[in-house]
Amino acid sequence: MKITLLAIGKTNQAWLEEAVNEYIKRVKRYITFDFKIILDVRNAKNLSEEQLKEKESELLLASLLDVDELFLLDEKGRQYSSEEFAGFIEKKMLTSTKSLVFCIGGAYGFSGSVYKRAVGKISFSKMTFSHQMVRLIATEQLYRAFSIIKNEPYHHK
Repeated sequence: MKITLLAIGKTNQAWLEEAVNEYIKRVKRYITFDFKIILDVRNAKNLSEEQLKEKESELLLASLLDVDELFLLDEKGRQYSSEEFAGFIEKKMLTSTKSLVFCIGGAYGFSGSVYKRAVGKISFSKMTFSHQMVRLIATEQLYRAFSIIKNEPYHHK
């Protein structure tokens, strides 16, 4: 199985990018993992929130393959404990899932067409995080999930 974390827009925070890259490196020890950035929409300042969501969604959907099982990182998604999330990942690894894609939307979220393409939504908290911070949370939780699956000491009960 391959896991991809898909995010809209680059980060301009060097410290955040460094932390995300550290967890990407750690996750890659366990599984084929890719972090893809969909570049920001040009002239976004001239678009309404809905227009921007639609443009971002077009780019996002164009980057997906038919075999990709898409889960949106969304504040209204299902919440898991770290152990439950590890179980979710492990179950996907044991089934015929070839490509698992987690997607972080832009500042205004996703359009309806992306919600239709997704097979599920996952929330890391009832709190709202910036789409930049979710990159770090997602990569850390993926690393934590694999450390739980492998029964390694990173995660403490």
